[in-house]
Amino acid sequence: MTALVELLQTLPFFFIVLCGITGLLVGSFLNVVIHRLPKMMEREWHAQCAELTGNEPANLPPYNLIMPHSACPHCGHKISALENIPVISYLLLRGKCKDCNTHISARYPIVETVSGLLSAYVAWHFGFGLTAVAALVFIWMLLALTWIDVDTQLLPDDITLPLLWLGLLFNLSTTFTDINSAVIGAITGYLTLWSIYWLFKLATGKEGIGYGDFKLLAAIGAWLGWQMLPLVILLSSIVGAVVGITLIIAARLGRNVPIPFGPYLAGGGVIALFWGQSLTQGYLQLFSIQ
Repeated sequence: MTALVELLQTLPFFFIVLCGITGLLVGSFLNVVIHRLPKMMEREWHAQCAELTGNEPANLPPYNLIMPHSACPHCGHKISALENIPVISYLLLRGKCKDCNTHISARYPIVETVSGLLSAYVAWHFGFGLTAVAALVFIWMLLALTWIDVDTQLLPDDITLPLLWLGLLFNLSTTFTDINSAVIGAITGYLTLWSIYWLFKLATGKEGIGYGDFKLLAAIGAWLGWQMLPLVILLSSIVGAVVGITLIIAARLGRNVPIPFGPYLAGGGVIALFWGQSLTQGYLQLFSIQ
């Protein structure tokens, strides 16, 4: 074990490759989380509703992140280990089920590839150590939240709240910022979007932001500190506005069609993680020159 640690410290290339491969494997698991967690939440809601109305919850077979075994949703074909190799299996199967030839969504290799590339970049950017491990956890959880929000417009507490607490935990040792900045970041992140929510609701009578967005920005503040929140909000708002307007024009969507904001917050958080300090310093230097 000591020899492996020394190898990863002295030869960064091996650490980058290891993180990239790990990212691919985690990406495969994230696909399961993205697909199953909303369904698990729906089951739980139905069970709670039945309990509140005095009815017996439906007696359903186990359904969680482990059971049942992964299978084709069209024909029920059980996916073997050889058919579950990240990216490679999709290419070998030509994006189709082995049994029924039903098309497999490109979402699966995309999530795996993005996870692998970002993980490798984390290893290159931060180098071997606790900071890289923490950044990997941050990236993976944001990736899961992004796709769940795209699919369902939900940001599950099962991910956002652990993400918040983990940010505070890692920053006890000043991994990305000091603990005071992390705590203030969590509070400020939540209250910022909470305030915008109520201002918009009082002005229009409509809900413009979900509570999951409050918790996600609070989590990002817990990881990166309150100093990064203006940059995160600015980046996510710009990207969200551009994408939203483009979707409205291209797809002719109505203005009242909800567009998830979580992916843009997550994107802003990732950019701030890697380049936040540089962007902030560049802006301050530009401002001081003017």
